[in-house]
Parts: sequence; C-alpha cells; structure tokens
Amino acid sequence: MIKPDFQTLQTTKNLLAFSAGVDSSALFFLLVDAGISFDIALVNYGLREEASQEEAHAKALSQRYHCQCYTIQAPLFETNFEKNARDFRYAFFEALIQKHHYDTLLTAHQLNDQLEWLLMRLTKGAGLSELLGLEEITQKSDYRLIRPLLSYPKETLLAYLQENNLPYFIDKSNTHPKYERNRFRRDFSDRLIHHYHQGIGRSFDYLRTDKERLQSQFETVLETQKLHIIKLHSPLSRVKATDLTLKKLGYLLSASQREAITQEKSLVIGGVWAIEVQDDLVYICPYLLTPMPKKFKERCRVLKIPPKIRAYCFEAKIEIASL
Repeated sequence: MIKPDFQTLQTTKNLLAFSAGVDSSALFFLLVDAGISFDIALVNYGLREEASQEEAHAKALSQRYHCQCYTIQAPLFETNFEKNARDFRYAFFEALIQKHHYDTLLTAHQLNDQLEWLLMRLTKGAGLSELLGLEEITQKSDYRLIRPLLSYPKETLLAYLQENNLPYFIDKSNTHPKYERNRFRRDFSDRLIHHYHQGIGRSFDYLRTDKERLQSQFETVLETQKLHIIKLHSPLSRVKATDLTLKKLGYLLSASQREAITQEKSLVIGGVWAIEVQDDLVYICPYLLTPMPKKFKERCRVLKIPPKIRAYCFEAKIEIASL
C-alpha cells in the first residue's frame, strides 16, 4: 500500500519533475488520486528513440489531467553527462519556479535511489550527512524540494502502476554500465532492496534521527545570499556544520578537506569557498579576490569581519554592520 503524506501540498503551488519513467509516473498518478494540484516539467535529452514519445506522452497527460506541462531540449553533453545533465535539469526547474512562483518542487526519488547514493558515497569515504544525501524535505532559498516516495522501493511503485493499468516508460539508459550509478544499481542496491527493503527502510529512519541529533549541536544564525554564519554549540561540530552548509550550497567535501577544517580556522576549499572560524562562529561564503577600498577594509577590521569573507561582502553589497 502506497500512502505518501501529501497534506502539506494541499495549499501550495507544486511542480513535479517528470520523466515518464516508473518513479515519476507513479508519483504523477498518486498526486492525481489524492486530488493535489500540480504542473509537470520534463527535460528531453534526445539520447534515445523514445525521448520524443515520452515528451508527447507528458503533454498528453497534462491535457487529460488539466495541468501545465513545461518541456525543454537539453544540449548534447559530451563529457561528465550525469553531473551536467543534473545541473541543466535543476536550472530549468528553478527557472520555472522563479518565473511562475511555485512553492514546491516534487521529485520521485525512492528507496532504491537512497541506497544507491549511500553505497556510492560509502566507497569514497563519507560522513553521515553525505551518506544521507536524499532528504524528504529540503528547504531551498525560495522553494521546498520534497521527495514523497523515499520510503517506497521501486518494485512497489511498479506494482502500483501495473495493478492499475497506468502508463509508464522504461528508460534503457538506466541499465547502461558506463554510468557509475547504474553499476551500483545493477550489482548491489536493487538486489539488497529486493530482499531486505523493510530493514533498509528502518535503518534510514534511524540514521535520520541520528543526523538530526548531530545537527542540534549548531544553528545557522545568518543566511544572506551565499554568506552563511553558523553558531557552534559544541566545538566538535565545526566539521559537521561546515559539511552540511557546503552541501546545501552544492559542494561535497572530500576526506582531506574535512581533515583540514578540523586543523585550520581560515582556509579556502576547492579554490571556491572561504571558511573562517572566530570563537564559536563559522563564516562560509564564495572566495573572491575583488579589490576593496581602504575605507571598506578598515570598517571590516573594526567590525572584526574575517579577512577571507570581506571581498564577498563587498561584491554582494552586504551591510557588514549587521553581521
């Protein structure tokens, strides 16, 4: 039985990331059954013969169920397809959210996806926040990302579609071994979920509880543009606070970077992010080398603004007296 919690979606303007595959098709019809109002957005990568059929199918569904359908043709990504495709996809979704004032972006990630992510990160060396890469609700700057199906295995979603004679497509590229995620899916996660999905689901619930307990050791006291200031309730939470904040900003720390954060109070991560620690506060923002007027630099010194944070504050026109 599939009974996602859609209660919070009753009064919000919702956009569903749709692909016409098993997962997003199941979520589409579950939302329809629950009487939730939503629109759909589909990215056509043009890599398979079925791509044009899936786009036509999405448009036909939107007409039948009286929702708006947005589509876009992606460029040809010749390298690093998975990352570039994801970046393009979310840029498209977020542009729609901005233009049409959606409150919520819905994605159809499910239990198999959770396990795939955990196994992939586990093999690279990861902390708890990275292992739990998929959350049911993620608050973005101007919308909420909700994944209502995280506790359901793919087999259950497929059974729902088949039992109700509902249409869906099978994306054959999801089994191509050239993609790392597909290899993990084929060799590990699908087999484990098939035999142990109930225990795996409970384990994810326990891990989320542990993660929430860890996060209670710090809090974000200021978030303006891409500047974050975090207050530590325990000195030992510095790495965890930094890790989660950078993840929210789209950057995953390596093991060596996490180690550097434990040792240094002023550093630049990946040449991109500045991190400064002052007493119980952690400052995180983009690292810039913008020239600053002497007057501004003197104000920063008087107000004790950390050196590596100053250029971003100047460039972003942040009122430093409020920091």
